[in-house]
Amino acid sequence: QVQLVESGGGSVQAGGSLRLSCVASGSIFTVNAMSWYRQSIGKQRQLVARITSSGSTTYADSVKGRFTISRDNAKNTVFLQMDSLNLEDTAVYYCNAYIYTGTLSELHENGYWGQGTQVTVSS
Repeated sequence: QVQLVESGGGSVQAGGSLRLSCVASGSIFTVNAMSWYRQSIGKQRQLVARITSSGSTTYADSVKGRFTISRDNAKNTVFLQMDSLNLEDTAVYYCNAYIYTGTLSELHENGYWGQGTQVTVSS
């Protein structure tokens, strides 16, 4: 069984910073791409940033230059450094990861979600 556990959310004033973390644990063979999504009230869940196992990154236009995604492969952990936060960044942030489980002779890749962490930006 695989679990993703996020931490680091909270309340911050506009212009401030937060750092989110997400740790994958369980019967993991290896972790492929890891991502952060967010969902605000009345809106669909949207991709914020993605990082591949080799370190290539992708960002939503709305966060480019303000957010930085990184990972520690040895610890199956992904981070999201969020700077210059604004009111529109208020949302529940979800960690997503594609994870291989099983053995070399029989690997299975599935997508997993964390439980979400609230980020609230106030003026």
